[in-house]
Amino acid sequence: MENNIYSAPESDLNEKKEYEEIIASRWSRLGAAILDALITIPFSIAVMYFTGGFEYIQQGVEPPSAYTFAMGVAGVLFFIAIHGYLLVSHGQTVGKKLVGIKIVAAGGEALEKVMLIKRYVLYMGLGLVPVVGSFLSIINVLFIFSSSKRCLHDRFANTRVVRVES
Repeated sequence: MENNIYSAPESDLNEKKEYEEIIASRWSRLGAAILDALITIPFSIAVMYFTGGFEYIQQGVEPPSAYTFAMGVAGVLFFIAIHGYLLVSHGQTVGKKLVGIKIVAAGGEALEKVMLIKRYVLYMGLGLVPVVGSFLSIINVLFIFSSSKRCLHDRFANTRVVRVES
């Protein structure tokens, strides 16, 4: 007898996806980035107002490196305060959540904090490279037009962005 009714139950412990992940559209990723920027702009304006950043603009002079660095650190801390919990728990920023997309590990494994750190260090760090930072940032996001729809920061961190199935 093959089926022994008294044998212990068996189960497959390898988790299988019951659905296929659909890569997020370029437009949904752009929409999420715009929403995230709109959340950040009021904070940036307030900080610049209270720290005298607009005075540099009015005078037409470049702010000191220390001021630029401090603003960068404040921006990163604000980003973490607003998006940190959602990123770690769901792989989403506020904009991604509103648009219905999320970050996942490209290989199907669990999304790890180190992947998120690598992703955002490259994403934010490219713009800080003297002289060519803006150019590198543009190259990074132009990779969205590859067949895999993955920017350089996605490739570097081994992540991809997919639609959230409801």
